Amino acid sequence: MTPAGSLLAAHDLHKAYGPTHALDGAGFSIHPGEIVAVMGPSGSGKSTLLHCLAGIVTPDSGSITYNGLEMATMNDSRRSALRRSEFGFVFQFGQLVPELTCVENVALPLRLNGTSRKEAERTALTWMERLEVDDLAAKRPGEVSGGQGQRVAVARSLVTGPRVLFADEPTGALDSLNGERVMELLTDAARSTNAAVVLVTHETRVAAYSDREVVVRDGRSRDMERVV
Repeated sequence: MTPAGSLLAAHDLHKAYGPTHALDGAGFSIHPGEIVAVMGPSGSGKSTLLHCLAGIVTPDSGSITYNGLEMATMNDSRRSALRRSEFGFVFQFGQLVPELTCVENVALPLRLNGTSRKEAERTALTWMERLEVDDLAAKRPGEVSGGQGQRVAVARSLVTGPRVLFADEPTGALDSLNGERVMELLTDAARSTNAAVVLVTHETRVAAYSDREVVVRDGRSRDMERVV
């Protein structure tokens, strides 16, 4: 049963890779504008949960509902369209395209959706300004610092106006100062657009930016009460 008002929800997810059960009955839900931290030790299943929620990996059983629709009923092209337009992604190492400039990297999701180069780069520059990296527009990823590159990656994740932002260890490759700045900018930008954020992390200082925490252990999940 989907929790009332949820934008994205999963129930009783199971996923095995050979004899290893990555997910063993995990559940999840998130509302528009909510930031939920998914925590757990390495190998607990938290990244597998994120990949299932994003439609990248298909669970062996269980249900995932996005915006009232069961994702299992969507074909590959529909799920791909979701990932291009309604879902945004930030990864631990940014995964910027080294041959492109920073503004071209940020504009790339729009270009893939058919937006003209001029319009895509204009929108990209707006987001780069919000993430305080507009001065890096003409530089390539290899010419910027790790913290700057991750902010470029956050701008890219938000450029299409996604309804759900998936962030998988977004500060894992950064020092604490750069990590905190990235989280401040990411959460402020997401809240300004009412995007839901699924934040996978093992760091409590990163999880502190969330509204709620879900702990995954041995492929199972449980909500944690936030102590204020």
